[in-house]
Amino acid sequence: MRVDLLVLHNISLPAGEFGSACVDALFLGVLDTQTRPAFAALQGLRVSSHFFIRRDGCLLQYVSCDQRAWHAGASSFQGRSRCNDFSIGIELEGTDSLPFEPAQYDSLASVVGALLQAYPIQSLVGHSDIAPGRKTDPGPCFDWSALRRASALGMSSFPGLEA
Repeated sequence: MRVDLLVLHNISLPAGEFGSACVDALFLGVLDTQTRPAFAALQGLRVSSHFFIRRDGCLLQYVSCDQRAWHAGASSFQGRSRCNDFSIGIELEGTDSLPFEPAQYDSLASVVGALLQAYPIQSLVGHSDIAPGRKTDPGPCFDWSALRRASALGMSSFPGLEA
């Protein structure tokens, strides 16, 4: 299917902790869910993302943009369900309750710019926009205007990024 949607997420493992290798392990399918009681709910979970942006702005890629990643779950956008089939997922290391770092917005703006040049992207949304009531990320602390400011691109057609 043609990729035309970008979906922004936030993640931290353990919840609220940054810099561990747990997110990498989760996306690579090797997280030992026995190491922490909070991880028990992740047992057997099949989840991945195309990109992950750490707090320091380091950008990692786990899945080719030409392949499906399992980031959206039960989702729908503009009448189309199964957003994993036509979207690219970008995870930011963070939570709903803490501001993101300037370096993350810089990296995000760079990767979004590259994706806009490579794919016919029509929309940039949060996970909460495609799974309302089920998901809240990237969360109320995500500053859509900071992404616009960090970007030299014409992103004004995307919701939240208009001048």
